[in-house]
Amino acid sequence: MVSTVRPGAGEGDAGLRSAIVAEILVTRALPEDLIAPLHEVGDVEVWAGDEPMPRHRILEAVTGVRGLLCMLTDRIDAVLLDAAPRLEVVSQMAVGVDNIDVAGCRRRSIRVGHTPGVLTETVADTAFALLGAVVRRLPEGERAVREGSWGPWSPFWMTGGDLHGMTLGIVGMGRVGAAVARRATGFGMEILYTSRTSTGPGRRVELDELLGTADAVMLCVSLTDETRGLVGRRELSLMRSDAYLVNVARGEVVDTDALVDALARGEIAGAGLDVTDPEPLTPDHPLLGFPNCLVTPHIASASVPTRRAMAGLAVRNLVAGLRGEEMPAELSRG
Repeated sequence: MVSTVRPGAGEGDAGLRSAIVAEILVTRALPEDLIAPLHEVGDVEVWAGDEPMPRHRILEAVTGVRGLLCMLTDRIDAVLLDAAPRLEVVSQMAVGVDNIDVAGCRRRSIRVGHTPGVLTETVADTAFALLGAVVRRLPEGERAVREGSWGPWSPFWMTGGDLHGMTLGIVGMGRVGAAVARRATGFGMEILYTSRTSTGPGRRVELDELLGTADAVMLCVSLTDETRGLVGRRELSLMRSDAYLVNVARGEVVDTDALVDALARGEIAGAGLDVTDPEPLTPDHPLLGFPNCLVTPHIASASVPTRRAMAGLAVRNLVAGLRGEEMPAELSRG
């Protein structure tokens, strides 16, 4: 059985009973051909709204579920886990799991899956696109055309930096960092990187040296207690005034107020951000007032093939976990 819950629907007892009897909850609408395998392991409840499933609706719906397919916008914390006594598997359609109480899942013997690997190349493509756009000042140039300030050719108008031959500092040499580094070699870039565990092309250095040397700093780390606020006022002050910051990790890796101040004071040349803190930004947020700050709405993995691959992997993780089998991408097992 597949039941679809829509915003505003099922607020009465009937709707609540429907949510409770479902064995699998999917917190966002996904293509039917991708979630079809879930029907083989239980009755499925799918939230059909364009916006994230409201917190109170999730807490109602998880009461009887064995499997939860969630998104990075869902908070899987102790309150939710306590509300789901039958929960066996949490499968997230994302790589990062900073929204999930993984330790709490482990204590409750709840298996946790995520979707590494399938989005690596697409995120690296976006990271490089952000880098190229901010260094070559493409958004500023496009706005000049639309606003009518494009005049006769001028030798130093709208000049930016060069990608080829630059020194690129990659913070985090995981899957995405390594994919960015492969692209950088094609541009003849010198690569510096920091990493706690991995090695990659280029020269491994400490963070302070990377910040003070690189023409552009690319953030590719996971969000953890150690990386939250990793780039703050001190770190931004170490960057060169002609250097750029690009973030495709998580918004919380950067101290937003410190970044606003650095841009206002001209301490860095510009920033390209696919993730922010908070997220989403309000239209009047200070970051959006800087012509040299390009912000995109968390779309680094947003290609059709990649999002389908992520959803498919999340479904396979959930099916395998509920069957007691090895999950294709299991993060933690209690």
